[in-house]
Amino acid sequence: MNTLKTTFLMAMLTVLLVMVGGAVGGRNGMTMAFVMAAGMNFFSYWFSDKMVLSMYGAREITEADDPRFYGIVRTLAQRAALPMPRVYLIDSDTPNAFATGRNPEHAAVAATSGILRILGEQELAGVMAHELAHVKNRDILIQTIAATFAGAITYLAHMAQWGAMFGGSRGDDDEGGGVFGLIAMAILAPLAAMLVQMAISRSREFGADAGGAHICGNPLSLANALQKLEMGNRQLPMQQANAATAHMFIVNPLTGGGMMSLFSTHPPMPERIARLQEMSRTHSY
Repeated sequence: MNTLKTTFLMAMLTVLLVMVGGAVGGRNGMTMAFVMAAGMNFFSYWFSDKMVLSMYGAREITEADDPRFYGIVRTLAQRAALPMPRVYLIDSDTPNAFATGRNPEHAAVAATSGILRILGEQELAGVMAHELAHVKNRDILIQTIAATFAGAITYLAHMAQWGAMFGGSRGDDDEGGGVFGLIAMAILAPLAAMLVQMAISRSREFGADAGGAHICGNPLSLANALQKLEMGNRQLPMQQANAATAHMFIVNPLTGGGMMSLFSTHPPMPERIARLQEMSRTHSY
């Protein structure tokens, strides 16, 4: 179901890109915007792991540094039939974790010192299994493709905005209507693209929850961990959290309710927990 939803949302981004590109600059304008966005996200895809690990001051550890944490990751990677990822520790009291890397062979998992303190072994295993599910599902690649399309749509919208400002200031009523249409598209198209991109991220979180439950063999351990992490992030927000990397964390490090939930990179926590609890009742492990 999550795969079908992601496919549908990616198709929506494609249609939106074609429509905006055709309206603004025809095929040439669409191609130019796509190439520019693809170039930026190609760089991000290859180097984002180093950038984000450096941004949060993560340091790579070995089994000798933390036998418990490292051993949990190694056991789960074996269960998931994945290569052993690099393991990082972030010196932060806020309990959180994320995975990065362009493919399973170049993956890394990172956890804060805060999460290691508040979670028991089974709960920590649930969290790390969730992150390894992201690696197994190649979610970094999926989100990079989504970002490429959203970036191209945003470039095209800016082109439309400048075209309306400098190319359509005068003219008859029809031309005025065309200018108004360009301005409206310049505002609405990036917003629509961002909403779809966020929806893709939420869908992949549901997929990682389900995949993580299968890898660790205990959906309730992940559900219990999520409850603790949600409370921990509310009580002690991550000061260095960045909106551009919020989607990577197992729990959204940014706060906001109401309309801001539309732009959230994570599904509502009660729904995530409810799905995991349902899995524990309907599946045997």
